[in-house]
Amino acid sequence: MAGNRSTARRYAEAAFEIAERDGTLAVWLDALDRAAAIVADPELGRLLSNPAIPAASRREVLENVLSGRIDAAPMRLVALLLERGRIERLPEVARELRRLQRRKDGITEAVVTSAAPLTEAETSALRDRLTAITGGAVELTLGVDPALLGGVEVRLGDRLIDGSVRGRLDRLRTRLASGAL
Repeated sequence: MAGNRSTARRYAEAAFEIAERDGTLAVWLDALDRAAAIVADPELGRLLSNPAIPAASRREVLENVLSGRIDAAPMRLVALLLERGRIERLPEVARELRRLQRRKDGITEAVVTSAAPLTEAETSALRDRLTAITGGAVELTLGVDPALLGGVEVRLGDRLIDGSVRGRLDRLRTRLASGAL
């Protein structure tokens, strides 16, 4: 999975640089979202991913489906993904491009997992605290995992802040096993 995300990240970073240079980031975001939604059709996805079908035929199908729906520059990226056998990564590339745009705009994405649903007051307090930590706006995605037992886990990009009871118990178990206590 990490390799998949890094592949999507590389394509998105290249697209981001081109879009920033040309001042067409909004066009790219819209085009890749639209193309990802179209290519997400299971039947079309199987056809485009089928190596038994000649590459030229698959590209022709892709161009026919997307013709007039997305601009030329994003179309070249989609065609490149198809050519390299990575068309199934298109939705991930679109998400990564949107993440880069948010980062440029100073918005940090935080995935918050709690043992029970958070109240509005708890969510607001958590958002305020994360804003103080990051120094910018924070966009929260909330989730619930009863296995945490209590507390929250917050993922800010590659950083994990584990304030869950399960995490504390795991750290205590590790310390006990190593004889650190």
